[in-house]
Amino acid sequence: MGEHLGVLHRIARAFAAGADQHDLLQELMLAVWRAAPSFRGDAAPSTFIFRVAHNRAMTWRRSEARRRHRHTEYERLRVEEGAETDPLLARLYAAIRKLEALDRSLLILSLEGQSYSEIAAIHGLSETNVGARLTRARKKLTQLMENDDGL
Repeated sequence: MGEHLGVLHRIARAFAAGADQHDLLQELMLAVWRAAPSFRGDAAPSTFIFRVAHNRAMTWRRSEARRRHRHTEYERLRVEEGAETDPLLARLYAAIRKLEALDRSLLILSLEGQSYSEIAAIHGLSETNVGARLTRARKKLTQLMENDDGL
């Protein structure tokens, strides 16, 4: 892979900026390493490496965009010094505390920007199960907030 490291660097630079470039480069190298056993030799090694790295970079970019969006939303709701008196935030946390412990944890991890695969690994669930439980938890949270009498 050493001879193809330049390609990986260029892909990382094309998809990430600043310190994220180094993180993405590591992910690209890991993706190529993991995919290497499936290389059948039907194409040139450089073609295989480029395809694996490019696909991983595109996946990374999408997940980063979602993570940044969630982070922005979370920051908007984040508890600041003195914000404990915000009645809407107090209602939100009271509603979150009414959820089952697992759903509460899944929701908080999601708000923290963790991907479904990361959440699944933390809790020993499948990504599909994480997605389904989060959908139900969000719906329940919405119902709790709409039906709230000031908690």
